[in-house]
Amino acid sequence: MSSEDNLRKFSSLQLLNFCIGFFGLQFAWQMRIILSGPLTESLGASPLLYGLIWLAGPVTGIVVQPIIGALSDNTFTKFGRRLPYLFFGALFGAAGLILLPKSEFLSNLFGANHASWLALFIAAIFIWVIDACVNAAQGPYRALIPDNIQKNQHALANSFLSFAIGLGSVVAAGTAPFLKWAFNYQMSVDAQFTMAGVAFILGVLWTCFTFKENVPSKEAMVEKKLEAKKSASKPFIQNVKEFLNASPEVGKICLVQFFAWIGLMSMMIFFTQYVVHILYEVPNTAQLAENIIATFANKQTEAQNFSSICFAFFNLICFVIAIPIAKMAEKLGNKRVHAVSLLSMAVAYLLIACMPSKVTVFAAMGLAGIGWSSTLALPFAMLSKYIKEGTEGSAMGIFNIFISAPQVLVCTLLAWFINKSTYMLNGNLNNHWDYAFLFGALMLIISALITLTVKEKEE
Repeated sequence: MSSEDNLRKFSSLQLLNFCIGFFGLQFAWQMRIILSGPLTESLGASPLLYGLIWLAGPVTGIVVQPIIGALSDNTFTKFGRRLPYLFFGALFGAAGLILLPKSEFLSNLFGANHASWLALFIAAIFIWVIDACVNAAQGPYRALIPDNIQKNQHALANSFLSFAIGLGSVVAAGTAPFLKWAFNYQMSVDAQFTMAGVAFILGVLWTCFTFKENVPSKEAMVEKKLEAKKSASKPFIQNVKEFLNASPEVGKICLVQFFAWIGLMSMMIFFTQYVVHILYEVPNTAQLAENIIATFANKQTEAQNFSSICFAFFNLICFVIAIPIAKMAEKLGNKRVHAVSLLSMAVAYLLIACMPSKVTVFAAMGLAGIGWSSTLALPFAMLSKYIKEGTEGSAMGIFNIFISAPQVLVCTLLAWFINKSTYMLNGNLNNHWDYAFLFGALMLIISALITLTVKEKEE
């Protein structure tokens, strides 16, 4: 990889083109977020079991991203350093998305019935495959920015990724509700997952064929390979220590992400279930007989569509505000803008938990989109100033630990607490999914307070 002086400056059009693969990646991830809850619940998953299945994301993030990041740092091919990982991650991830809703059909090949553990086990495997592949693609994709783009454009480039994430999520979440509204056609869960798989692979293929990685000279490549071998020989824990010891501020930025992502995933994991069970008052269907479940089918479909609309609005705000947030951060500083954005999301959570109405929840999800947009860009912009040249992939992989690890707490402890927090709804058992938003608001406030203590490194 060449030095900073040799990195090119990207135009807005080039940055937009760079983001197309991330659009496909987020399209896939958003569909998995919205529909995996109802899908696994229909196969008999309790809130706790659903949370444990969601462990796929953080566990693969903790394990896969650092490994893939380090491998991509050590990869030197004519196809690039990062792009091969994007391609294979998208290929296998798309296959998992297409097969996930067919879990029950696949279990029936073994003679299993609807409520069998085999169908749920197969679904869990596909969810783990999808999450592993998304993580395998995401880390190297993020590393393309410090690899190829000048430092003074890092905040802008990350904001363009936020733009792509928001747009991809809007299209993914909004397609089924739009078709129902415009043509009275209800898209099946199977079709929505297939659409997500196709978007994932096509978006990443576009990036692989149109984005040219910064190719080092032969002399620089030899030098980088020697550096890579030296880095690869270090124990992983030593690389983590070197990452954290780069500056005291790196540790603070990691804590910012740690608490922010506890808050974020409290919503991401449980929002659809909240809408179905709290807002639309559908009882816990995992505990009901099939003939009773059928009476709630239309209401549940309506609730899932409303959840998709809310996610679409949430991400619409994310991508609309992505570039303005970057411009504001350039003038006011990353930490100030990020702290205010996190606090706006905390307020949104409190509104959702305490004022459960369709209008309030819809508006609150738009407000929360401000914090989401900021989280996808500004912490990475703050961190990128401390990354040592040549270690971009491993640095992003290590940083991802502070995104993935807190999700384990949400998938286990918070899921367990919700599982235990039950009440009777019209004679049927239900869970307090609203507790996720009270807990998430507290975590976001803590993250905002830590953000204000960060001393940003000046150019």
